Amino acid sequence: MNERSARIALACVTRPQDAAVAAAIREQGVIAVAEQRAKNFDVDSIMAATQRAGARIVMPGDLEWPTQLNDLDDEAPLALWVVGDADLRLLAVRSIAVVGARASTSYGETVCRRWCGEFEEAGFSVVSGGAYGIDAAAHRGILDAGGVTACVLACGVDVAYPRAHEGLLARIADGGVLISEAPPGTQVRRHAFLSRNRIIPALTRATLVVEAAARSGTMSTARHAESIGRPVLAVPGPVSAVMSHGCLDLIAAGTARVARDAADVLAAATGKSAEHSAPTRDLDALDQVQRVVLEELPRRSRVSPSQIALRAGLPIPVVLAALGALRSRGWAECDSSGGWRVSRLDAATKLQR
Repeated sequence: MNERSARIALACVTRPQDAAVAAAIREQGVIAVAEQRAKNFDVDSIMAATQRAGARIVMPGDLEWPTQLNDLDDEAPLALWVVGDADLRLLAVRSIAVVGARASTSYGETVCRRWCGEFEEAGFSVVSGGAYGIDAAAHRGILDAGGVTACVLACGVDVAYPRAHEGLLARIADGGVLISEAPPGTQVRRHAFLSRNRIIPALTRATLVVEAAARSGTMSTARHAESIGRPVLAVPGPVSAVMSHGCLDLIAAGTARVARDAADVLAAATGKSAEHSAPTRDLDALDQVQRVVLEELPRRSRVSPSQIALRAGLPIPVVLAALGALRSRGWAECDSSGGWRVSRLDAATKLQR
């Protein structure tokens, strides 16, 4: 058994993110582990199924393998099945992950499609998951603009899921790629959605969250992005909208930056500054709620949004929105534990009128 056959066999008989398998491969090598766990596995049958699906297998060491996936370390896919004419590695070099709620709003879908068109104008592709809502809007937005997109599936590349997106998936494959770490014929399994969420941000230069509930798969994608050092941005929405709560939580926790427009996202993806990104620190630019929240922020210690809400007598969603605005203007900063204080840049001038 060679390394290629070993990777294919293990990809078929083990679950993604299996810590025991990863540890064994690290200690013994992929061939030795495959000979233990998949000794009699029929690799030829998988190769035949791959050919019938019009797919190819891409793995570490191949020219088409996107090397940024190696940032996942032990959680990197053993292999990927790919359908489509685009070169996966070249597509991923300049790409942005766009994810969000299945139960999206018209506001979220409008923003998503418009911004994805701007990403195409800037020479970027879009990576998403092919689901209802924001995922579909992202794919359609860049395709309608004449760009290319990649869809990371939670099933085999020859399985249309959701069934209603069969036409969309065919359109994606026509100019971009469909990707899965599961072999052809694999049906959707619940755990696969969460495991594929690590691949979407790893393929890309930045992750944009358009809409999300407070507890959702989209939030796991954002956390995966943060864990491997990818920039995360979130579109702030109405505090009264359930699908804005996840975005506001990401912003409040400091996991995500505020995305005001496509330029903010492109700046994060390229490591450059957007033309409008210089923080505004004029108190006159703050509304009354933002001023009240700013007054409750300490200069040295840190406080949670709930503490601010209690002190200021404001609802937590209102406080979260104000904190996001203050952070985007350079007035406030947040650490990884969700503690807030006045930005160091403005601590000396906080109370100057």
